[in-house]
Amino acid sequence: MNLFKSALAATVLALAAGTAAAQSYPNKPIRWIVPYTPGGITDNVTRMVTGKMQASLGQTIVVENKPGANSIIGVDLTAKAPADGYTIVTVIAAHAANATLYQGRLPFDPVKSLVPVSLAAVAPLILTANNAFPAKDVRELIAYAKANPGKVSFGSSGVGAAAHLTTELLKQTAGIDMTHVPYKGTAPALTDLQAGNIQILIDVPSTMMPHVRGGKVKALAMFSEKRLPSVPEVPTMAEAGGPPLLASTWVMFLAPAGTPREIVNKLSQAVSDAVKSPEVSGKLNDLGIIPVGNTSDQAARFLADEIAQWGRVISTAGVKTD
Repeated sequence: MNLFKSALAATVLALAAGTAAAQSYPNKPIRWIVPYTPGGITDNVTRMVTGKMQASLGQTIVVENKPGANSIIGVDLTAKAPADGYTIVTVIAAHAANATLYQGRLPFDPVKSLVPVSLAAVAPLILTANNAFPAKDVRELIAYAKANPGKVSFGSSGVGAAAHLTTELLKQTAGIDMTHVPYKGTAPALTDLQAGNIQILIDVPSTMMPHVRGGKVKALAMFSEKRLPSVPEVPTMAEAGGPPLLASTWVMFLAPAGTPREIVNKLSQAVSDAVKSPEVSGKLNDLGIIPVGNTSDQAARFLADEIAQWGRVISTAGVKTD
């Protein structure tokens, strides 16, 4: 009985301490890790959202870029940080893919070592082709690839990137064979697309649409359920005669596992308020990015679904990393 009372008292004290910490949180600057270089979509969205969050939280948020190893370095720093809400990391679709690509080799557990704060935003991907490619829509692309197995080449920003895995998903669903040409980033892949050295490239609209509208490449379809307001001229995959596939990169915020639920919820609400504000949501929509700002539990379910989906694609395609 005494042991039970002691355990109960310890639990009550722990809950009280967590509640007290949450009530005073945050009382110092928050370190926000972006595991990619400055200036990209991940960095820009993070700074856009955290800039708005500072006002509601009443504290400075210091964004630190910690690139390397396909985001693993920055995520590991967060996973090993104190679970007090003062170290947060931004992850994208690569985090879900890494669970399979680096299975057994990660210095952290992509699910158990971290707790989702919120899915901030989703950016549906766009399928583009060089201007000389004979297909004008997805139906013709599939027909051409079936008639010329292995002769259509597609680029990506690297092995395991959202663009790479989305193209593998298209290959598997449509029953076509195309050759992957990985690059170190989207920029060199885009250069080769324009030059005709590769035929297909999938990426985000904010990167591709200036070149589409400039007449340098052509858009075939969006991997979205409906047309995006920022790119209304680009049909969905289904409209373009292809399988109704949905694929995106996304921006999610994670905290170390064990972070008090009250603190996670406070951060989640701040993210939601920020991404749904007219200022931030307007900027995101202009970039072809859909604001979300959901709860921790909703973000966790989304992440689990993404890990499962891309795990199947990776296993089926036999994608390997060095």
